[in-house]
Amino acid sequence: MNDAVVRELARLAGIATDWVDALDQPRRVEIASLRAILSALGFPCDTAADLAESRARLTGANKPTQRPLITATVGHPITLTDVPADRFAAGEIIFEDGQHADVKLQVSANGTLAMPAIDRPGYHRLHFAGHELTLAAAPRQCVSVGDIAPGERLWGLAVQLYALRREGIGGIGDTTALRALAASAAQNRADAIALSPVHSLFPADPSKFSPYSPSSRLFLNPLLADPADVFGAARLAQLSAPDSSGPDRKDAKLIDWPQAARRKFDLLSRLYDDFVAKDLQHDTALARTFRAFTENGGGLLRQHAVFEALHAKWFGAETPLWNWRDWPADWRDPGSEAVARYAAGERRTIEFQIFLQWIADRSFAAAQADARHAGMRIGLISDLAIGMDRGGSHAWARQNDLLLGLNIGAPPDALSARGQDWGLTGFSPQALVESGFEPFLATLRAALRHAGGVRIDHAMGLMRLWLIPHGASPADGAYLTYPLDDLLRLVALESHRHRAIVIGEDLGTVPPEFRHRMAETGISGMDVLWFQRNKTGYLPPSKWRPGAVAMTSTHDLPTVAGWWSGADIATREKLGLVSDASAERRERAANRRALWTAFKKAKAAAGTPPGPEETDPVADSALRFVGKAAAPLALIPLEDVLGLRDQPNLPGTIDEHPNWRRRYGEPAQRMLDKPDVQQRLKGLRESRR
Repeated sequence: MNDAVVRELARLAGIATDWVDALDQPRRVEIASLRAILSALGFPCDTAADLAESRARLTGANKPTQRPLITATVGHPITLTDVPADRFAAGEIIFEDGQHADVKLQVSANGTLAMPAIDRPGYHRLHFAGHELTLAAAPRQCVSVGDIAPGERLWGLAVQLYALRREGIGGIGDTTALRALAASAAQNRADAIALSPVHSLFPADPSKFSPYSPSSRLFLNPLLADPADVFGAARLAQLSAPDSSGPDRKDAKLIDWPQAARRKFDLLSRLYDDFVAKDLQHDTALARTFRAFTENGGGLLRQHAVFEALHAKWFGAETPLWNWRDWPADWRDPGSEAVARYAAGERRTIEFQIFLQWIADRSFAAAQADARHAGMRIGLISDLAIGMDRGGSHAWARQNDLLLGLNIGAPPDALSARGQDWGLTGFSPQALVESGFEPFLATLRAALRHAGGVRIDHAMGLMRLWLIPHGASPADGAYLTYPLDDLLRLVALESHRHRAIVIGEDLGTVPPEFRHRMAETGISGMDVLWFQRNKTGYLPPSKWRPGAVAMTSTHDLPTVAGWWSGADIATREKLGLVSDASAERRERAANRRALWTAFKKAKAAAGTPPGPEETDPVADSALRFVGKAAAPLALIPLEDVLGLRDQPNLPGTIDEHPNWRRRYGEPAQRMLDKPDVQQRLKGLRESRR
C-alpha cells in the first residue's frame, strides 16, 4: 500500500506525521503507528477500500456540512466555518438576553461565509437561509488577577486537600479542614488556595487514589466532602458507630485509603438511610434541595451513578472485572436493556451515589463561599486533569466523546528516554466539533462550578496531544491536533461567566507559539523556581514572565527543603531511579551555591550558604525570592511554607513510594501559626508589596 496515501490521510485527520523532539531533532512517525492511530480514530486504512472510505469521510460528501457551534472573538469579524456559503444571506441573531438583531452575511475572499463583528460575549443563536447554529462569542482574554485586584500582586497556597488534618478525623482530609485552612490563610492575607484535582475516582476501589487518573472529571470525589456541611455535626454524631476495623490512627503519617474510605462510606450509607427516613419520606426542605440537584444533574448524573453501582457489582464479583470493557457485552452499553433493568431494580444503590455527589457539591460550594467570605479575592483554584481513566465512568457513559483506542502520554525526551504512557484517554477532536464542544464545556464548567480559578493540567493538550495506540511503546505515538482557536475562546468565555482566572500548566518542552497563544488569551503559565535559569545561573525574579504564576515548586517536583538537603536524590537512589547519584550530588552542590547567589543578588538572603541540612533559612529565602517576581499571583506549595522535605508525588513510581498518601503534621486550623511559618509568610508578604 502506498505510504504516501496513508500519510496524507493522517494529515487530513489532524495527525502530525513529523515532529521535533526535545533535542530539536526532526522525527518521522512510522507508517504502522499512523495506521494504528487512524484506525483508533475511526479511519481504517488497511485496504484500498478502507482508504477511499476514510478519505471520503474526511473530505467528501460524508463529512458533516455544518458545525452546531461556531466560536468567535468579540470585536472581530466572524467566519462561519463549514457553513454552506450562499453569496449573500440575510440572517438574524438572537442574543442570550433575548434581543434580536438582523445580520448580513457575505462570502469572504477565501470562499467562506462571514459576518460582521458583534460586541456582546455569550452563547447566541444565529439563523440564516434555513440554518441555525450557536455562536459562542468570547472576550479577547480570560479574567485576570488584575481584573480582580488591580495593581496588586497576590499570593496563595497550593494544597493537597486529602493531606489536611483536623480534630475528629484520622483519615482523609476534607472540606471542613479546607475551610479551616482557608480562614487561617486569609488571616495571613492569602487570596487563593490551589487544589490538586478533586474529580471522581473509584469508590468501589479506593486503592485507585491518584487525583490525576479520575473516573470522571464531571463529578467530585465524595471522600473529600464533609457531610456535616449539609446535615450538621450533631446529626452525624448520632449516626457514628464503633469501627470494627480497628482504632482510628489520628497520628498516622500516611493515609490508608482503603481503610479510610470504608469507614467514611459506612457512615455515609447510614446517613443516607437516615435521610430517606427523616427527609425524603417527609418532603422536607432538605429533601427538595436534593431532588432539585438530582433533576438539574440530568442524564449525566444518573449515568455516573449507574456506573458507580455497576462498577461495585462487577469489581466485587467472584471473578473481579475492574474495567467496564471486560464486562459482558450488554453491560458495556449504558443504553442496553440489561443496564436499564438493573437500574430499575437497584434504586437505593443508585440514589445513594447521587446522594454522595450532592453532599460533595454542597461541601465544595461551602468551602469556596467561606474562603471568599474570609477575605480571599480568588478563593479556591481547581485543577483540571488532562484526561480520565479509560475504565471509568465517563468512558463508559460517553463512549463517543473519547479516544478509547489511544492513551495520552509524552514522546521520548530528556526525562524519559522511552517516553511516557499515562494510561489516560481524552476527548476526540472530531467528536468535540460535531457535538458543539459539549463534553469540553461540561468538563470546564464542572471545574469552575465552585472555584475562583482553574489550573489546566498539561495545557498544551488544547493544541495537541501525544497519543499512543494500546499496547504500543510511547515512542510509537504521534501528535494529534486539537481545534486550539475554538478551545481558547471557550475557555475565555467560561472564565468571564464564572469570573475565574485560568492557569495553564506549561512546564517542559512547549512550543513558543503555544505560550504566545496562552498569553494572548490571558491564560497564565507557570514559572517554577527550579526551571528559571540559564547557562550562567538562576534568573532574577525580575526576569520571570510578568503574566505567569510564580511558584517555588509543584507536587511532582522536590520541595525546597528536599532539594536543598538532597533528600530527593537519596529517595530516587533508594528506588533505583538514579544512574549516577554521586554525579547528581556534585551537580546539586554547585546548584545550591548558584541558587544562594541568586537569592543574595535579589536581597532575599544574606551571608554564606547554609549547609545541606539547614533547610529552614533556605525556605525563608525561597519564598521571599519567588515573591519578588512581577507575576500577579504567586502560589506556594504548603510543603514549602511548612519547610517539609517530602514531595506529594514522585513521578515514575506507583506502589514503591507513598504518592498521594502523606499527611500534614498539624491540624489545618493551626498549621500556619507556628513561629517559623509566621516568619516565612511575613517575608513572602513583604516581597509581594
